[in-house]
Amino acid sequence: MQINLHIKYLDKTEKDVSAVAADLVAFESKFNISVAALSSETKLTHLFFLAYAVEKRTGGIKDISFEKWVETIETVEAGEAKK
Repeated sequence: MQINLHIKYLDKTEKDVSAVAADLVAFESKFNISVAALSSETKLTHLFFLAYAVEKRTGGIKDISFEKWVETIETVEAGEAKK
């Protein structure tokens, strides 16, 4: 399972990322809910955290807390499936 996301930063850069198993496990550990719950109870915080987890895992960000990272974000949206 993977979740594709589109990140828009406040500096107007944009990035497409894919949340994979490690990111999904981090999500479930942080929120103590199943990723499957996203289909019925999606909160912005959930999408932002998944994007943060991907950026952290892939080295897109370093040594920044989730709260500080969110201060640099305009929005995170569900992305298109990659072909």
